[in-house]
Amino acid sequence: MIDFATDSTFKLTPASTRDARSVEPLLIHGEELIHAFKSVRDLVVFTNKRIIAVDVQGMTGKKKDFTSLPYSKVQVFSVETAGTFDMDAELELWFSAVGKVRFEFRSGADIRQISQMIATYVL
Repeated sequence: MIDFATDSTFKLTPASTRDARSVEPLLIHGEELIHAFKSVRDLVVFTNKRIIAVDVQGMTGKKKDFTSLPYSKVQVFSVETAGTFDMDAELELWFSAVGKVRFEFRSGADIRQISQMIATYVL
């Protein structure tokens, strides 16, 4: 599970459709995959209802933790675009009663589009 007591950060690059499909068994009726991003082993999938963070554990990677972060629990969010020297964009989300999650996007992610998507489902 995401450690909400500390500043959890996911450093992400766009993921393949195949990677994103690994969360399909968790989706509910009417829920659709929108975007997927991965780190070295972990995966973050944005749907039209929530964010699903997949934490791959252990040496073999067979054990996985799936954390569901519903948009309905987001109280505040912040977006920081990439700059000239800092090429990473950031998205911070504060969830009621649990804390903050920070996503750092490497090049190739359209942070403005992600921000609009978050706003659509949160506001």
